[in-house]
Amino acid sequence: MLEQNPASVEASPLPSFDTAWAVFLDVDGTLLDLAERPEKVELRPGLIRTLKALRRVAPVALISGRRIADLDRLFAPLRLPAAGQHGAERCGADGQAHRTVVAEAALGGARAHLLAWAHDHPGILLEDKGLTLALHYRGAPHLEAEAARVTRETLQWLGDGFMFGSGSMVYEIRPRDSDKGRAITEFMHEPPFAGHVPVFVGDDITDEDGFAVINRLGGHSIKVGAGPTAARWRLADVMQVLAWLDRYVQWVAAQRPGG
Repeated sequence: MLEQNPASVEASPLPSFDTAWAVFLDVDGTLLDLAERPEKVELRPGLIRTLKALRRVAPVALISGRRIADLDRLFAPLRLPAAGQHGAERCGADGQAHRTVVAEAALGGARAHLLAWAHDHPGILLEDKGLTLALHYRGAPHLEAEAARVTRETLQWLGDGFMFGSGSMVYEIRPRDSDKGRAITEFMHEPPFAGHVPVFVGDDITDEDGFAVINRLGGHSIKVGAGPTAARWRLADVMQVLAWLDRYVQWVAAQRPGG
C-alpha cells in the first residue's frame, strides 16, 4: 500500500536542475489534461515546442499507457523514444522496436467479452490497444465496481501471462511482465540515456512502478497532483509540469557557453 511520502507533500521545493538528466514523461495527466475519452485530449499551446526544446538539451522518452502509434499521431510531427501500453511495447532512440509476446488467441476472446459488456452498459468504453485492454468508466462512474468485477472475471480466462491493472477511472488487462519501471530500466541501459540521472514525471497509480525504479537508481521521481505516492517530489498539475520543463530548458541553455 502506498503511503504519503513526506518529501512530496508540497509542490516545491523541487530537485535542483542538473545537465546530466534523462527525462521520462508520462502523457495523460502529466503532459495532457485528462479527457472523458482518450481520443478527446487536446494539446496545450506550446507543448510541442517545449518537448522539442527539451529534446535538444536532454535525452527524453515518453512512458505511456497509450499505444506508440497513437503517441506518434498525437505529437506529430515530433517523434520521441517511447514506451507504450505500460511498457508492453517500446521504441528506442535508435528506432528499434520491442514488443511483448502475448497469447493473441486468448486475448481475442477476452476482447470480445469485454466489448460485449461495454456495449450493454452506456458510458463504458473498451479501448483495445493491441497488447492491453482498457475498460474506461469515466462516462459511467456508478459502474466502477461492476467494471472492476468484469475485468477481473475476464482475466481469469487468460492465465498467468496477464495481470489486472487500474488507473484514472480505468481498469486494464495487460501483460504481466510489462510495467513502466521495466521500460525505464531498459531505456537506462541504452544510449543516449545510459549514464544519465533519470527523472520521471507521472500522475497515476500506473506510474508508481516507474517511481520505485527511479528511486532505486538515485534519480528524481515527481508526482503530478494529489494522492499517496512513492515519488519524492510533486508538481500540482499539467500547467505546472510544462512551466517546470520550460524552466529546465532555459536553465540548461544558460549553462552552455554563450548561454
